[in-house]
Amino acid sequence: VQLQASGGGLVQPGGSLRLSCAASGTRFEIIYMAWYHQAPGKQRELVATITSGGSTNYADSVRGRFTISRDNAKNAVYLQMNSLKPEDTAVYYCKAGAYWSDGDSVGKSDYWGQGTQVTVSS
Repeated sequence: VQLQASGGGLVQPGGSLRLSCAASGTRFEIIYMAWYHQAPGKQRELVATITSGGSTNYADSVRGRFTISRDNAKNAVYLQMNSLKPEDTAVYYCKAGAYWSDGDSVGKSDYWGQGTQVTVSS
């Protein structure tokens, strides 16, 4: 499973950005998708998650400002980020948990996409 993230950029405080991440590959079924961020010198932190059934969870720091959503048909996840603050500046990564099959066996794994830079600055 490959994850391709996009949508980062430079935005002023109070502005908005929408991140997208699409999963591709063969013989897989997405269980959950999530967004993490990692600021310089800090550990990677969970931002939001969404299950295949649509249940969501948010970090306290973004609840009420960010919205995670997904398109199951496209195996895609989105992060609408509003009221952005300078402290939201980070590299944002998408992650997916999925069942996979190679014809002989099945398993469950976590996958990471490449990061996309979000910079909030005036």
